Amino acid sequence: MHFVSTRNADHRATLSETLTRGLAPDGGLYVPASFPAVDPMEAPSDAITDIAAHMLAPYFEGDPLAPMLDAICADTFSFPVPLRDLGRDTAVLELFHGPTAAFKDVGARFLASALSHLNKDAAQPITILVATSGDTGAAVAAAFHEKPNVEVVVCYPKGRVSARQEKQLTGWDQNVRTLAVNGDFDDCQRLVKGAFQDEALSTEKRLSSANSINVGRLLPQLTYYAAASRWYVREHNVSPGFIVPSGNLGNAVAALYARAMGSPMRPVVMATNENRPVVDFLATGSWEPKPTQETLATAMDVGDPSNMERLRHHWPTIEGVRGQVEAERIADDEIERQIQRGLDVWDTVWDPHTATAAAVREQCDTPHWVLVATAHPAKFDTVVEPLIGETVPVPEALQAVMQRSTPAPLIEPTMDAFREAVLAG
Repeated sequence: MHFVSTRNADHRATLSETLTRGLAPDGGLYVPASFPAVDPMEAPSDAITDIAAHMLAPYFEGDPLAPMLDAICADTFSFPVPLRDLGRDTAVLELFHGPTAAFKDVGARFLASALSHLNKDAAQPITILVATSGDTGAAVAAAFHEKPNVEVVVCYPKGRVSARQEKQLTGWDQNVRTLAVNGDFDDCQRLVKGAFQDEALSTEKRLSSANSINVGRLLPQLTYYAAASRWYVREHNVSPGFIVPSGNLGNAVAALYARAMGSPMRPVVMATNENRPVVDFLATGSWEPKPTQETLATAMDVGDPSNMERLRHHWPTIEGVRGQVEAERIADDEIERQIQRGLDVWDTVWDPHTATAAAVREQCDTPHWVLVATAHPAKFDTVVEPLIGETVPVPEALQAVMQRSTPAPLIEPTMDAFREAVLAG
């Protein structure tokens, strides 16, 4: 199995090369050259590790990482990923039981395991660059902390993440450094992408990325959609649709990958916040990135989602995209309403991001949907607790991460400032 650049299909790379480089040399994103046909119903068991290994085997075939596939899947899913029935022909896929209480733990742990195997004997450490709107950076930091021969630089938009998210981002040492950027997430993403084209950085450092620009984030994520669809079909004898809270679009594109491979899935709906470039694109057929708007669902505050490039590569016409995915915009007042009524209606406390999925579900007349819960509500206590009138217990793993905190240097959103900070490590 080879991967190609979204900007030049003649540029091909193996799985190991793809994971290590992160971004293609021409600035494009790596995508599978084709989608292998793999039915999750044929996996040897209902265990997510078995389903993940079954789905990913074609991508690993012939690669130096192939002998490590089972071990990498075990590292990736060392915590539960339950599909919980909510009643009313609806289930929720809970992706927040990992060490940083967000779905990003899955992709981060996959990359950490794979890159650790690939770089254990390398002469020079690999440097992982990460732009984050909150959850990605914490997950990557936790996954890579103290891993040998790997350095991590996380940059986040100062003042645009929750207080608890900031503690998770800055609570690291040794091989993990954090930079606060005086800008928004799109500025952070621009700096990370620009680093791969920067001669000084690429000469001095072996660069890779753990953002969803790295297809190594999407590969393990497609496996939990395959697993959830298998579990739902076995329980209800019908294929479910999926409603995915979406910002940078990696999680939703992973769902489309799972379906393209053969997972029994009905529609995939992106639930977005007030940042509306995807909704507008599907309505008009014209792709126009927009300035980022701040909302209650901060991790989805993205005005120029990088994975749109993957979406438009695989389905290059607007008709093709519309045939794959739908999108609905949910405003802050509706996010608040969903959090307020979550316990009464769904017997669940929603975080602001999963609340967008709940809002979309209530607009659907058809049955059999899976809501994708991307974060634990305790990460957003200042939003959630006043709305529900009670305290949200903090998971033990999240408590452990939040007990660590060090100040992060503040840099301006310029390539010069970012280059200097990365080279200083």
